[in-house]
Amino acid sequence: MNKIIGFLLGTFVYAAFMFAGNARELRLTSPGGIQEISFYQKQTAPAVNGLFYQVSFKGQSVIEESCAGLELDNRIWEMALGQRKLIQPACWMDNLEVDSVTYTPTADNIWKPLYGERSEVRDHYNAATLHLSKKDGSLYRLDIEVRAYDEGVAFRYFFPEHPRATFHKVVGDLTEYTLPAGTKAWSEQWAQAFFEYLDINELKRPVERALTLELPGGLWTALLDADADDWCLTKYQASAVKKNTLTSVMYSPVDVVTYYATPWKVIMTAEKPGDLLEHNDIIQNLNPPCEIADAAEWVRPGTIMRETTISTEGAVATIDFCAEHNIPYMLFDWLWYLPCTSHDGDATKVVDKLDMPRVVAYGKEKGVGVWVYVNQHALMKQARELFPILREWGIVGVKSGFVQYASHRWATWLHDLVRLAAENHLMMNIHDEYRPSGFSRTYPNLLTQEGICGNEEFPDATHNVTLPFTRMINGAADYTICYFDKRLKTTHAHQLAASLVFYSPLQTIFWYDKPSFYHGEPEVEWFENLQTVFDDTKVLDGTPGKNITMARRKGQEWFLAAMTNNDGSKENVSLSFLDKGKTYLAYIYTDGGKEVKTRTQVKCSYLLTDASKVMKFDLKPSGGAAVRFVPVSKDEAKKYKKYKGEVL
Repeated sequence: MNKIIGFLLGTFVYAAFMFAGNARELRLTSPGGIQEISFYQKQTAPAVNGLFYQVSFKGQSVIEESCAGLELDNRIWEMALGQRKLIQPACWMDNLEVDSVTYTPTADNIWKPLYGERSEVRDHYNAATLHLSKKDGSLYRLDIEVRAYDEGVAFRYFFPEHPRATFHKVVGDLTEYTLPAGTKAWSEQWAQAFFEYLDINELKRPVERALTLELPGGLWTALLDADADDWCLTKYQASAVKKNTLTSVMYSPVDVVTYYATPWKVIMTAEKPGDLLEHNDIIQNLNPPCEIADAAEWVRPGTIMRETTISTEGAVATIDFCAEHNIPYMLFDWLWYLPCTSHDGDATKVVDKLDMPRVVAYGKEKGVGVWVYVNQHALMKQARELFPILREWGIVGVKSGFVQYASHRWATWLHDLVRLAAENHLMMNIHDEYRPSGFSRTYPNLLTQEGICGNEEFPDATHNVTLPFTRMINGAADYTICYFDKRLKTTHAHQLAASLVFYSPLQTIFWYDKPSFYHGEPEVEWFENLQTVFDDTKVLDGTPGKNITMARRKGQEWFLAAMTNNDGSKENVSLSFLDKGKTYLAYIYTDGGKEVKTRTQVKCSYLLTDASKVMKFDLKPSGGAAVRFVPVSKDEAKKYKKYKGEVL
């Protein structure tokens, strides 16, 4: 599907169209004057035009002069359509010429997502388009659409409709990112990998996006994409010929029919790493609005627990546990149909030990919806048959597993699968390597996705406090909290905190657990009251690999989470985010050690506090803390002691 998004209109902003020698330039500054981006063309050899761009933040260089453009191989299509005498330049971009620059009025809008990390999103940017064409009789044109937000800059390549209906085969992305010498990257080679902290020149293999960069001048930058449902996976790799330069690596060619827009390339820059996460609404803003007219009637976020026995008896027990602990969903993972990793599998037939109609009916009676896992083999073979059947059964959501996602073919297949699910009122959770680029704004039935080295891999705490500043910038992630499992490498208070830090509208808890594992641990009340979508979100403190402290609000209640690395840390958290003039009861969950006589050793404290206080934590190695703040009346407050600054 071609993606054409008109620029939103607002107040006109003036920016100069500059001519300097043989260079023609687009120069754009964000509304607050924070981010600046420029595109320009200059000759790099006789009859060879190079397209370049630069980015700065508050006057400090972020992206130095870097190449831009795409490589196309249209020769076969040209001959098929009778254009057999066109000169083939060494690079498709070489004989493009800048025709003009168009500046559009400033956009400034507030919109309300169906759900998110905040209930209102501001979409505020300046925009311009650089228009290029070829003068060789081919009638080829290329536009560079650019937006400058205070949070970052974005650009994409747009092919206007070709009058001769010529197809375009994109075989390479020429976009480079030349960064200041000494820039370091928090990189991973695939979506479920652990992180390496390397100089960008050491990125010898393609690495994932978001790619978070620590610049030598103290700035933090993240490279991402947005609106990528009709494209292939693109990664970053150190250039073999240019120092301090990252190149773009396309997984496969992309065949397009004009008119056509590529995904947005996003460059976020901030003075603190936490700002990159707090500003990630830029990804949603670069995606089309919701396409599901009745989404609010059936797309409902919440927590979910897996049923591990794949049996009727186990499902009934799990539904009872979910109902008792305010968990609105239960999942049957793989093996509820067989063989689930073969094309011979049939997801319309349930294994004998599971009475699906009885389980779904019992779930409805208890207010617990049932999700099912479906492997790619069955989805490829029978999705159009299967999805209406699942809806008829009363299934509310599908978790897709081991799906292909990287090539252009499989990217469009996967996103079309989400559209098909929406037609059948099914929510979705895409697992394995897929990473989000904002598609859930357009199709919010895609509640979440994996694309993360989550808890089922039992990562350590240092990995966990790297994720918020890297992977989580992309959007929601199904981290799969494994609360009672003995293989955990973190404390249980760390696990509680993770369920808030790792945003996911569908938040999986108790992944490897059974109802029988619960022995009345009092801190489970945190999960009972946990929200998965919020009205406001603030990143209070943090550095990759060291620590993270976040606060999120739902209605009048605030939730706080602090996580530390393998070494532990001391955290002083200002509560100034709370509403002034209100008294709150703080439900505090910390690692209590051997003094707490439960298996999880989580200490539960209940203290009164307000916005004037600073809450102090001594986080144990691999530990954390979680706090729920609930406004209380004067009469209710009489039952509790006040927090007086003691270390928790």
